Amino acid sequence: MTDLLRWAFDLLRHLLRTLDWPLLLALGALMGIGLAVLYSAGGEAQGARLVMAQGARFGVGLGAMWALSRVSPVRLRAWTPGAYAITLLPLLLVLFIGTGKHGAHWIDLKVFYFQPAELMKITLPMMMAWYLHGQPLPPRIRTVLVAGAITVLPVGLILLQPDFGTAMLVASSGAFALLLAGLPWWWVGVGAGSVAAAAPAAWFWLLRPYQKDRILTFLNPENDPLGAGWNIIQSKIAIGGGGWSGKGWGEGSQSHLNYIPEHTTDFVFAVLSEEFGWLGVAVTLALYLFVIGRCLWIAIDARDTFSRLLAGALGLSFFVYVIVNGGMISGLLPVVGVPMPLLSYGGTSAVSLLAGLGLVMAVRAHRPVHGY
Repeated sequence: MTDLLRWAFDLLRHLLRTLDWPLLLALGALMGIGLAVLYSAGGEAQGARLVMAQGARFGVGLGAMWALSRVSPVRLRAWTPGAYAITLLPLLLVLFIGTGKHGAHWIDLKVFYFQPAELMKITLPMMMAWYLHGQPLPPRIRTVLVAGAITVLPVGLILLQPDFGTAMLVASSGAFALLLAGLPWWWVGVGAGSVAAAAPAAWFWLLRPYQKDRILTFLNPENDPLGAGWNIIQSKIAIGGGGWSGKGWGEGSQSHLNYIPEHTTDFVFAVLSEEFGWLGVAVTLALYLFVIGRCLWIAIDARDTFSRLLAGALGLSFFVYVIVNGGMISGLLPVVGVPMPLLSYGGTSAVSLLAGLGLVMAVRAHRPVHGY
């Protein structure tokens, strides 16, 4: 029996050796907080169902994280061009058969809804790291232009859905890879100036009416408090009502009286703020900060360019998730439909996020002795 237990223990240790336990524990804490808030936000009628469904998705995501953590960066690099090309195909397909509230974002697979754009949050950083790995760094003009084309292709397809929030997140992952590769800051200024110059044209020819409403509401939500401004006004009331220690788990009036729309998805962080107050928000943000810092530490410790750029870009993309959703629900940024990582209800987003962090763990677990 002792030998059997020792064999089982050794097998388990071998299977789990590629997981980064500090990162996994922080993610586990965030998932636990997310399930608790979802149960409260769903109420007696839907709370248990939401927790079970989201828990199952977390299970799939953790399985993907474990599987990807066991793949060496050398093999990941070899797979990257194929993975990038394959994930472009559903982005094209969703334009023809997709469904969604304001466009074609999802593909109905009958068993579940699949959002193809989520895959690009993984494969675009991989492709950028793959390309920049073979180029002299810091990147020269030709390198920047090719990297821009690699990024613009999937971002353009996502904008056609249209899904500005996801497109922004995908584009940021490509931009972070370039910055980590040593892109001069004057390029950032040029990019920001180009976006500012194109803003008037985008307003008249690219933005849909509902997207214009979101920007106008961000600038002055009180202009239509019972219409377009309702979401953000009620969200800020919930945040302010939480005070120092919150109203208590399950006691949030804004969510339970249905004042906060999308209170299990985009605005779930407002529910957490109301029920757990500033202390709950501080703990959650500290966990997010630890996850981001751990990813960046793993990137710094990586010993080849591909691994460093991949881990760094994925970690900074996680940072954008938190900043955009936090700014959105507090009225500091327009509402763009970006979920709060591991708190908002949703399957494809949670699975892709955990899978991406599995790649970060792979960088940590398979550090080569010499660069490639």
